[in-house]
Amino acid sequence: MLQFPETARFGTGGIGLQHNIPNCKQALGHAHAVRSGSDLYFLEQEAILCSETHGISFRIQISVQELLDTDVLLKLLFHLPVNYPSTLPDISVNSDQLTRAQCMDVKEKLLEQAKQHLSEPMVHDLILWVQQHLKDVIKQSATVCNEKTTLSKGTEDGIWMLLLHLDHMRAKAKYVKTVEKWASNLRLTGRLMFMGKIILILLQGDRSSIKEYLILQKTAKVDVDSSGKKCKEKMMRVLCETEVQSQHKRFQTFEVKEYSAPEELQKEFETAGLTTLFSEFVPLLLK
Repeated sequence: MLQFPETARFGTGGIGLQHNIPNCKQALGHAHAVRSGSDLYFLEQEAILCSETHGISFRIQISVQELLDTDVLLKLLFHLPVNYPSTLPDISVNSDQLTRAQCMDVKEKLLEQAKQHLSEPMVHDLILWVQQHLKDVIKQSATVCNEKTTLSKGTEDGIWMLLLHLDHMRAKAKYVKTVEKWASNLRLTGRLMFMGKIILILLQGDRSSIKEYLILQKTAKVDVDSSGKKCKEKMMRVLCETEVQSQHKRFQTFEVKEYSAPEELQKEFETAGLTTLFSEFVPLLLK
């Protein structure tokens, strides 16, 4: 049984914040199963961000049993702001057995449930809810998806977002100028961000433009190798590619920015309504 210190609370109401937030690592760092009597199983837990000013971010991995003739492994990322539960948590949903659209539908349903528990600790209730209703959400998602496909005939509407990680830039000035040119030509907005050795590219725009940018990034000779010869980008990683949601703010321009501390980089994401995106990907790069 997972035991939480006075800094966090796990019970029928969920996880609640009190004081001395940094000690949350003790509360979320270890355990394989909790509350077996309620069939709520945590296969993996990890506290990835604990801050007195930004709250707690943690991952929980659960197995939803006997659904769709197989076990569905859900990876949930929760960000609890400092004034949680008076403020709703940010939630990210991932699963290798669900499509991206299905994960987004599960997330939206969880946020709808969270609104019903505002001002109450809710994480436990949300996890129980998704265990009990995942099958219904997936069925509804498939119906809506089929309707959209019939109506749109395969068109790709909406604004998309792309987060890339670059290992290095040898010819930095030229590389930056090229990225700026591509973003301008494709009418993409966002940020090229430098923080120490970390290099991130965050883009927003039409999905077709996002795809075209990715092709350019992978195929154009944008940098130089150790001998000074022009070369393609071979060490880029796509951290996230998803549709922009209502809680995300749109960047109006594309800017190149440098940050002296992780807190400054985090604030950039938070200002854009991308706290969950930061919590899910950036802390791992800082290790």
